[in-house]
Amino acid sequence: MRLLVVEDDLPLAESLVALLTSSGYAVDCVHDGASAEALVAVEQFDLVILDLNLPQMDGLSLLRAMRARANPAAVMILTARGAAEDRVRGLDLGADDYMAKPFDVREFEARVRSLLRRQAGLRSATVTLGAVTLDLTTRQFSGADQPLDLPPRERALLELLLTRAGKVVTKEAIVQSLTSLDDMLSDNAIEQYISRLRRRIAPFGLGLRAVRGIGYLLEKAADRG
Repeated sequence: MRLLVVEDDLPLAESLVALLTSSGYAVDCVHDGASAEALVAVEQFDLVILDLNLPQMDGLSLLRAMRARANPAAVMILTARGAAEDRVRGLDLGADDYMAKPFDVREFEARVRSLLRRQAGLRSATVTLGAVTLDLTTRQFSGADQPLDLPPRERALLELLLTRAGKVVTKEAIVQSLTSLDDMLSDNAIEQYISRLRRRIAPFGLGLRAVRGIGYLLEKAADRG
């Protein structure tokens, strides 16, 4: 999952990026509304965490511009402006959630997980295919009811594929979801991660099929005939 933090308080921005990165998300960060508007116009994000009091372009103007362009990213407003009229205005303009500063980190993390579940079209807190289950609350995998430990990049890849099981996930979508602007992920690297992940999930009845020229499909091994 790829996230964008838009926050002009530099220490807070750094803390949010560190927190979200440690949870396995690909995170970009900008510190003013104009930079954020330019970035969301050319990059795809699953979730934008948006302050309101921003230089160059305020958060509500950015939100209005995003929704006017039908940008599908979920938006969580995270701001010191906690008055009811501010909440109502933000939500009416298209925010998916509104959280006032100061905030509890555990609640913040739970709200991020909830928004990303909704963004992926998932109603349950768990996703299961074959003998592999992903707990979306803890973001931990199990295989045949035993913990399934994966390196961070493979874990993020399996989460993406599992939440879109039965659908072809393009290489472009993999790059967008797994990397921030500071990362590089070549086609060869993707193929290596796919190969490693394919070996790890095979014992649990899952297969990863390459769809030529498009991407990859996660499916039960039996479904391949």
